[in-house]
Amino acid sequence: GAETQVGNDLGSPEPLRWLLRSPFDRNVPVQLELQELLLDHVFQRLGVSSQGCVDHPIVLTEAVCNPLYSRQMMSELLFECYQVPKVSYGVDSLYSFYHNRRQTWPCSGLVISSGYQCTHILPVLEGRLDAKNCKRINLGGCQAAVYLQRLLQLKYPGHFAAITLSRMEEILHEHSYIAQDYIEELQKWRCPEYYENNVHKMQLPFSNKLLGSTVASEEKQEKRQQQLRRLQELNARRREEKLQLDQERLDRLLYVQELLEDGQMDQFHKALVELNMDSAEELQSYINKLSLSVEQTKQKILQSEVNIEVDVVDSKPETPDLDPLGSEQSLEDVESINEFEPLFAEEQPEVEKPVAAVQPVFNLAEYHQLFLGTERIRAPEIVFQPSLIGEDQAGIAETMQYVLERYSKEQQAILVQNVFLTGGNMMYPGLKARIQKELLEMRPFQSSFQVSLASSPVLDAWYGARDWAVEYMNREEGWISRKDYEEKGGEYLKEHCASNVYVPIRLPKQAPRAAEAPSRASGTGNPSEQA
Repeated sequence: GAETQVGNDLGSPEPLRWLLRSPFDRNVPVQLELQELLLDHVFQRLGVSSQGCVDHPIVLTEAVCNPLYSRQMMSELLFECYQVPKVSYGVDSLYSFYHNRRQTWPCSGLVISSGYQCTHILPVLEGRLDAKNCKRINLGGCQAAVYLQRLLQLKYPGHFAAITLSRMEEILHEHSYIAQDYIEELQKWRCPEYYENNVHKMQLPFSNKLLGSTVASEEKQEKRQQQLRRLQELNARRREEKLQLDQERLDRLLYVQELLEDGQMDQFHKALVELNMDSAEELQSYINKLSLSVEQTKQKILQSEVNIEVDVVDSKPETPDLDPLGSEQSLEDVESINEFEPLFAEEQPEVEKPVAAVQPVFNLAEYHQLFLGTERIRAPEIVFQPSLIGEDQAGIAETMQYVLERYSKEQQAILVQNVFLTGGNMMYPGLKARIQKELLEMRPFQSSFQVSLASSPVLDAWYGARDWAVEYMNREEGWISRKDYEEKGGEYLKEHCASNVYVPIRLPKQAPRAAEAPSRASGTGNPSEQA
């Protein structure tokens, strides 16, 4: 019953990064049930309205030298589940190469493609991939982001949780570059002036509430004094109102007592009934209590006028006794107390002891900044030096030289005239110059070469697949029909200019049958038995 969310529907992936599921093992799909969820999401977003099937030809990219089993499962999913009419498989970097070289196609060249998980070096001869000599490096943008995260977490252990993979990918895209000479560039960063001019600062989110000690103690004292003065003014106003009410009641009772002294008994008894009293003794008792209350209230008012200044640091402000004699409070008094109650409840829990003024020793915003120095070149350098992260692999330069040495000198000269860079991990500033420098070091003296970058390294694979689909839509070349799938199996591939090379499954030859019985070999015996 759990809802499955795909792609941008996740919002921020950071809280769920370790729960994310992918159908890919590096760049090869291996979990077809997740691939089906992705295809459902894609077809729904594209607005495919055909009922029970996807009545559209499909162009799908696959990994270089994709395993036959992976292609077989993908074809089975597309033909059996979605009932597609035909499908074509191609390599993303070759589609990009095709898109950027359509004017001179077919052509030869050396394609260097680096993506999120892998880096490939693909030799192309006369418009076709030479699959026997292509090589893969198991490093890409993902490993660079993880390496950068590890570097910054060791440098800033206080911001361990804030240094996330998403922020590291942002730093790689916006702040990193490839050094033409890595060792020489590190020597430059040792110079303080060069560091100040080239360091990049990244601001992490922060809140001023994290450090309460930045508020000066004097400000707290002043705030408490203001609140206490307001409380004193409120209590003084309530005492005056109470004094006025008690005085009016006392005057009323004294008037009734004068009726008794004057002998006006009828009016006296009538007044007692109105006051809900039974005798003159009860009247006298109430008069004494009100007289005492009026006197005490007058003394408190005088005392509050004298003691205006109060030490709010050494003593806890006591809430004055607003009703010592249990007299009734007016509705206005209760409302005025409720109005100020949240204000005082926050400040009265405990006595605050005198504290010396604490000045902040650092700027809070600067404390939450990341200074990006040599990290800008160390993270992307791993594709040239995998040993930086402990990988026992060759870098791009060594692998490129190894691939070229597998060809004759004439073919090498043809390949290096068209070195083509594509993929999202090839967008670092300075990478093209670094490849040119590496080729200059490995090629013979006075030999020429040409290095070019895809017009859009991330999107050219899609543009190339679109161009190929439009051009070959009404041809049979490159398309696997449902009839081909049923006759030749799901692993079958029709080659085209941007595809892998099809290597069919070679079944072992069956052992010859055992020699027939001597009786059959000699041809003797009962004819009915031989039949």
